[in-house]
Amino acid sequence: MMKKKVLLVFCLIAICSKPIFAGEGMWLPIFLKSLNEAEMKSMGMKISAEDIYSVNKGSLKDAIVHFGGFCTSEVISNQGLLLTNHHCGYGQIQSHSTVENNLLKNGFWAKSLKEELPNPGLYARFIDRIEDVTAVILNGVNRKAPIKEQQAIIDENIKSFQKRQVLEKFHEVSIRPFFAGNQYFAFFTITYPDVRLVGTPPESIGKFGSDTDNWMWPRHTGDFAIFRIYADENNKPAEYSENNKPYRPKHHLPISLKGVKEGDFTMVFGFPGRTDQYLPSPAVAQIMDKLDPAKIKIRDAALKVMDGYMRKDEAIKIKYASKYASLANAWKKWIGEVLGLKKTNALQKKQRYEEEFQRRASKNQEYSALLPNFSKHYAQLEESAIIRDYYTEIMARPIETIRLAAMMDRLITAFDKDGTEGYESLKKRMTPSLNNLYKDFSLEVDRDVAKALLQIYADDISDEFLPKRFISEKGNISAMVDRWYQNSLLPNKAKMDELMTLPAAQVIPQLKNDEIVKFFQEVADIIESKVIPVYDRHKTAIDSMQSIYMEAQMELMKEKKFYPDANSTLRVTYGKMSGYFPKDGVHYLPNSYLDGVVEKYVPGDYEFDVPEKLLELERNKDYGPYADSNGKMPVCFIAANHTTGGNSGSPAINADGHLIGLNFDRVWEGTMSDINYDERICRNIMVDARYILFVVDKFAGATHLIKEMTIVK
Repeated sequence: MMKKKVLLVFCLIAICSKPIFAGEGMWLPIFLKSLNEAEMKSMGMKISAEDIYSVNKGSLKDAIVHFGGFCTSEVISNQGLLLTNHHCGYGQIQSHSTVENNLLKNGFWAKSLKEELPNPGLYARFIDRIEDVTAVILNGVNRKAPIKEQQAIIDENIKSFQKRQVLEKFHEVSIRPFFAGNQYFAFFTITYPDVRLVGTPPESIGKFGSDTDNWMWPRHTGDFAIFRIYADENNKPAEYSENNKPYRPKHHLPISLKGVKEGDFTMVFGFPGRTDQYLPSPAVAQIMDKLDPAKIKIRDAALKVMDGYMRKDEAIKIKYASKYASLANAWKKWIGEVLGLKKTNALQKKQRYEEEFQRRASKNQEYSALLPNFSKHYAQLEESAIIRDYYTEIMARPIETIRLAAMMDRLITAFDKDGTEGYESLKKRMTPSLNNLYKDFSLEVDRDVAKALLQIYADDISDEFLPKRFISEKGNISAMVDRWYQNSLLPNKAKMDELMTLPAAQVIPQLKNDEIVKFFQEVADIIESKVIPVYDRHKTAIDSMQSIYMEAQMELMKEKKFYPDANSTLRVTYGKMSGYFPKDGVHYLPNSYLDGVVEKYVPGDYEFDVPEKLLELERNKDYGPYADSNGKMPVCFIAANHTTGGNSGSPAINADGHLIGLNFDRVWEGTMSDINYDERICRNIMVDARYILFVVDKFAGATHLIKEMTIVK
């Protein structure tokens, strides 16, 4: 069994620890009363912890939504209006776009409920309540047993707990580990599967600055879109139906026109994806020096190919817009992460911390061996980790024909194992994914991406881990790819559609003889036989040690205040609006204004073009009631709130519990906050709520939406 003090870590750490950076940490809302409320009030917060999270009354948490499981959104009206980022809704906006009716380019504003657009597969998930279930989930677990044995008991305990819950349709309970498996919490959720697009600005506003400005400050992007949740006549979750009604929430966020100034309290409430604050120094060194640079190199090559085609062809730009944005987002983040880790001496800080940990752990045989063993296993893991990243980044993402080959390989396996019945069953399940992939596919783009990335794979991966016939093609990759794309069925949708109509016995031989399918199978076999076993062996050991290391830190480093790493569960982070000094002689102010949009304006440029109407509003200073006290139109602001991926679309909330902005990014120098938060340069970027209202009202003329919101003057 885990030690009792570990099960009560939150209370013990709160009693015996010093404060950390203001703004650092992603806190579970159920513990705000005991851990954070006093500090939050000292920073200016006027509401209570009960106003933020309550199971007895409507609270802020009842307006916070997990948007599709990948972003955050918030309810901003009593009729289920949902505010999130433009980039969070990008896939849905793109899916409704055509060359003739390009919602990405022109924007969209439904004038009535009937015009709001359904989005199959998109959902809005609320947290009903959170419970600490550590004692239940860790019951019978012996920490000294092999990790697979521990996990088997944990998995069984989770299944048993979930089975005992009596839940309505669309209600679920998920169990998530915290502090490397030293604690477990149950999240009881309600999911609404009918979410419709209400309005979006054109990407010249919603994506202004595009990839050049991504992760940068100052920012001038109106990164927002509006959706609506629908429910049945009883306000219960329901699949899409024309008879559904707008959802009536327990709570919605009022929107403040008061704005925000430097030093003001700010809070971000959402679903941060993943952080790794407690990694040992060998892991940080490996990320900084090996893994991030490898992934940056690969995506850089793919993005250059895509960008070249997208700038020349509007149809390709529409097809590849979402894919490009997805690749570019992490690519630029990794670049900033490496720079930030180096700038803040993150590795040296970890090493100094570990020296003190090792001194305190010297009398405990189990704890004192942790850091030396980490170093050994990370060194032995490194080659397999790099190859694994190359494989994932090249074979499983940008080259879509190879992704198709992977799907065909699954069909072959299904046929070989279960005959025609297995083949037909998998084909039926796979058909929607195949159609979706071909919908936004360009043979020319994919072929040239393949040429660039397979050359990198051939050059950078040792011959030991390459197919033999691929080794002989190393100096002739371009011609090899041309031959593949000319002879293979995979890049040709018409031929594939025809093939899929044939009986399985006729399809399988053709798939087995396809050059791209054979190449994928050969590479995958090498990865499965030579790389994954090594990686898994050392990663399993590392994960087991990480759990013990987390417990050891909390036991030995009592002056340190620990908070759980992000894991896509509901969290609160708080701080103050503040500028920062990114480098010597440079000071960034915390606000940006519409003046800056005009300064960046480049007519006809796909990143920095500006709609004429927005230019006209700026020229006439026609800002309505949304201008700042200085008469300027605010666009974005920054604050020292600890955020990460998944926080996109999270509300920025002021001391009174009112919406003042919409989180959408971090500053480039501070993207390493996932590993090493540093208050000096870590800032999150938010769209000012007044700019959102200005665009909806003065630019789009969607005043009916403004009337639906609760505006606090």
